[in-house]
Amino acid sequence: MGTLGNEQPGTQIPENAKSFSLFRYNSPFIQIVLIGLVCFCCPGMFNALSGMGGGGQVNSTASNNALTALYTTFAIFGIVGGGIYNILGPHLTLFAGCSTYVLYAGSFLYYNHYQHQFFAIVAGAILGVGAGLLWAAQGAIMTSYPPENRKGTYISIFWSIFNMGGVIGGLIPFILNYNRGDSAATVNDGTYIGFMVFMSVGAVLSLTILPASKVVRNDGTRCTNMLYSNVATESVEILKLFYNWKMLLIIPAAWSSNFFYTYQFNHVNKPQFNLRTRGFNNVFYWGAQMVGSVGIGYVMDFSFKSRRKRGVLGIGVVALLASAIWGGALANQINHDSRVILDFKDSGSRYAGPFVLYFSFGLLDAMFQSMVYWVIGALANDSEILSRYAGFYKGIQSAGAAVAWQIDNQNVSAMAQLIVNWVLTTVSYPLLLVLIVLAVKQDNKGEEEPIKQVAPSSAENGFVQ
Repeated sequence: MGTLGNEQPGTQIPENAKSFSLFRYNSPFIQIVLIGLVCFCCPGMFNALSGMGGGGQVNSTASNNALTALYTTFAIFGIVGGGIYNILGPHLTLFAGCSTYVLYAGSFLYYNHYQHQFFAIVAGAILGVGAGLLWAAQGAIMTSYPPENRKGTYISIFWSIFNMGGVIGGLIPFILNYNRGDSAATVNDGTYIGFMVFMSVGAVLSLTILPASKVVRNDGTRCTNMLYSNVATESVEILKLFYNWKMLLIIPAAWSSNFFYTYQFNHVNKPQFNLRTRGFNNVFYWGAQMVGSVGIGYVMDFSFKSRRKRGVLGIGVVALLASAIWGGALANQINHDSRVILDFKDSGSRYAGPFVLYFSFGLLDAMFQSMVYWVIGALANDSEILSRYAGFYKGIQSAGAAVAWQIDNQNVSAMAQLIVNWVLTTVSYPLLLVLIVLAVKQDNKGEEEPIKQVAPSSAENGFVQ
């Protein structure tokens, strides 16, 4: 098979290299779809489980403690996960990470019968390790595989598929507990078993993800060829992140980006609605994430020719929307009557107001996180670098979540949690703007490599040497 020779990045690619199909197995589009389906099955179902509040239990203590353990280990393995990905590659990293999700769902099936939280806490800690690996790998794939002028679009594609898991996951408790009405306090066994089946499928599906060196964009370029690293190199590179000014500017956004889940799940969805309605609400919460990710993806890819201007506009849009939504949350919190439990069949504004607020939280979550991922993806194209950046982001994010779940365990008032969340997200916007202005170049083309010339028939089947 012939090659193009020793072309340098930026060299014109022959016409037959530009005719690659979008639906090749080794195209960025298919690989993003596949990682989206993996996250649909694993963290998507986990999100649906958490979104019910208390893991579907009447008492949130076991769930809060399990989530604290989860996000504590997640904080550590999120940060080192990028290094592990660079050493092991996508197959081992993703499969090891996905395999831990089914154990966590199983621990709540056990808790449903025996009310012993120790298993749930241990399973949560193990899941934190696995989630760190999964999300570091996912971050590297999502930010480095797509062409750089369409990263927002590909992030929105991933986010939509991933959050469809939350939509389906919300339907599971809604359907299986529908006839139990207001009398149901905890979800039934079938709910947890349904989650476990999906999570098991996700673990197997993770083996279909290709390494960066085998993924070819439609213009004939690929990410920098990833040379598998070693422990010493990754340890040094990860430590450098803690005094990398770019990463320091991302810390407030990373810390706050999962911090608000505790308030949204345990102080909006759980206390204001009955069990079946919480599942119904989650269908729309995660559905809103799909809408939000597509909207912000369009803004950050197509609003201006200048990449910096697109970034600034995207941050501005999210900041304005967030202010309106947190203002609505404040009004809802002030007017909330703890004696009233709402059902989705309730008529008028009694149910509509809190429902719209919870829907808006889902919209904001997707827009906020997609925005941050776009910023991270704009800092580089290299898969090895971006795996570390994404791991750092997820590690700091998880540390914030661990603190948030334990704060809730200490019975801190819902109003105090709301205000802290509002302040944390607001602080992050000007820092991200500084990062856009100082660090985001108009393109990172110098990092991309041309590929070897292949026959169109081989490329269509995904076989690229």
